Amino acid sequence: MAARAAFTDSDTADEAVRATCDDATTCKRFATSKGYWKDPYMQYFARSVGERKAPEINRGYYARVQGMNHLLDAFIRKTECDCQVINLGAGLDTTFWRLKEENLLPRKFFEIDFPTVVARKIHNIKKKPPLSKPIIETHSTDSLLLDAHSLDSDRYCIIGADLRDISTLDQKLKKFQLNQELPTMLLSECVLVYMTPSHSSNIIHWAAESFHTAMFINYEQVNMSDRFGQVMIENLQRRQCNLAGVEACQSLESQKERFLKSGWEHADALDMMTVYSMLPQEDVARIERLEFLDEKELLHQLLQHYSICWATKDKLNLGLSQLAY
Repeated sequence: MAARAAFTDSDTADEAVRATCDDATTCKRFATSKGYWKDPYMQYFARSVGERKAPEINRGYYARVQGMNHLLDAFIRKTECDCQVINLGAGLDTTFWRLKEENLLPRKFFEIDFPTVVARKIHNIKKKPPLSKPIIETHSTDSLLLDAHSLDSDRYCIIGADLRDISTLDQKLKKFQLNQELPTMLLSECVLVYMTPSHSSNIIHWAAESFHTAMFINYEQVNMSDRFGQVMIENLQRRQCNLAGVEACQSLESQKERFLKSGWEHADALDMMTVYSMLPQEDVARIERLEFLDEKELLHQLLQHYSICWATKDKLNLGLSQLAY
């Protein structure tokens, strides 16, 4: 029992990690209010726009959202929606509602996060018809399976679980009709970096073992051994937020290697400066007109210290390794 003590909800480190969920939500809410991208659902999770965010932060979130969406949507189109998505550490993410609106809904969309985060999200869904209606519309019966820490419908499922406890996570997903034969997308955004290397390796290995045809997209820090990276680490530590898995974030090679040594067939990684330069340039020009950016060097440094790494295994020969920017 002693080994589980570090993972209780009262743990300060876990509280700090949960706070990053609110940070991401408020940053996305502000950026969408300025017109960086459209997300009509974010307002139901963050009521007020909040204090002004620096232009480089807004552009960074734009690159993150567009970069993740590009690969996710390409996977869903490649499988012709005959797939499932598992969002690990989903927080208050609104991707399910976007996919429903764009007719890109997979067979089932799963979200996992701490039980306290999930309870908040379920509360919001129950109270806000624009959130609950799309779930009900895609459900075949009158009743949803709903309790304090889980909600299950035909196409959307949210589960309260600790990602470090793989056996319980696996049991819960199977209880809610996870299909191991379906092509599966796994998403994680600034999630693995808050776990020890052994815990994140367990997730990556479990995913590779569980699905014969799959893609894993991971967004998080990179190039963390230089001075700028050290300052990022120190800033988070001041908020009791420890990057326990930072050793995998030393380079693009170390990001790819963690997947290749855990059963994935193919891996690629790009820093966000590169991703930003590969996004549709007409839209990039549009968002760059939204706010004046005085110090472009800071944006470049910021984007060079985040990356998207994606890994695939492809028994069904769908051509997943060709999905890129």
